[in-house]
Amino acid sequence: MSETTQQAILDYIENNGSATGPELADFLGVTRQAVSPHLRRLLADSKIVKTGSTRAARYFPFESAAPARTLKRNLAVRGLDESAVYGQVAVSLTLSQLPDSVESIVHYAFTEVLNNAIDHSMSERCTVEVRLDATKITFAVRDTGIGAFYSIAEKFRLQNEHDAMIELIKGKTTTQPHAHSGEGIFFVSRAADRFLLRSHRLQIEWDNKRADVFVSEPRFLKGTLATFEIGRNSRTRLENVFAEFAPEAYDFQFRKTRVLVKLLRRDYVSRSEARRLLHNLEKFSEIELDMREVQNVGQGFADEIFRVFTTAHPDIVIRFVNAGDAVTAMIKHVSG
Repeated sequence: MSETTQQAILDYIENNGSATGPELADFLGVTRQAVSPHLRRLLADSKIVKTGSTRAARYFPFESAAPARTLKRNLAVRGLDESAVYGQVAVSLTLSQLPDSVESIVHYAFTEVLNNAIDHSMSERCTVEVRLDATKITFAVRDTGIGAFYSIAEKFRLQNEHDAMIELIKGKTTTQPHAHSGEGIFFVSRAADRFLLRSHRLQIEWDNKRADVFVSEPRFLKGTLATFEIGRNSRTRLENVFAEFAPEAYDFQFRKTRVLVKLLRRDYVSRSEARRLLHNLEKFSEIELDMREVQNVGQGFADEIFRVFTTAHPDIVIRFVNAGDAVTAMIKHVSG
């Protein structure tokens, strides 16, 4: 029945050139709410495209979508105003056509990423490229400066750039604490459908459609490349992203974080490994350790986190999720 209904919707849109939600509801003899899941499926399958939002939304056959538009600029970093650049991009690509919630995310993410290049890269120039097509908007900011991970490793005297990457994904990590909170990349990475940060021989990718994070080692890239992607019909709302990690319970302050533990390694044994994981997490009031794909943890590692750290910081809530049986058993053993 679902496939039959979706085909009927698709036929109606193709025969009429476009349609609104209420029009389709009348055609099918159902409520507008009943039409919505079918439209979301057709949008996700790239069989139709959508313009506008709420009751003003109109749906078109995918083939009739306007061709992709791209804007590319090579900019001098000195004195650059990220908000002014976004304003130029928004006008040139008519980003006002995006749903308000999506445009709000793009605005936030673009200015945060470009500001990082301006304030942290030590690069003389940067390249900005924005692409808007029928299904998504993508932007990339590239500089040829010091490199995001190297900058953090040098500032905090970390052993390598991989350690710097781990610090970055925890949140609240910045090389200029007097001017920045260290929140930007954390929230950008969670608002995107897909966000990549690449520098030197290290790349981290947040894929929020798959609810996972991946680290790879591509060929050397001087400086930093940040790539952001979100669907035109994304249901993510920026206020909900902030509410998850800066909730009312913490006076809307960024006091909660989540760490995907597998990014450090898959097996953990020693207390020193636990201390590396816990470094700077005392800044938070609530810590969630995602243990997916972590195969084993040693007694010393678990004890350092779930007894020593919690005893030293009784006001911090620390919990674990997605742990296998062996990991869960060890954590429960040391927790008493």
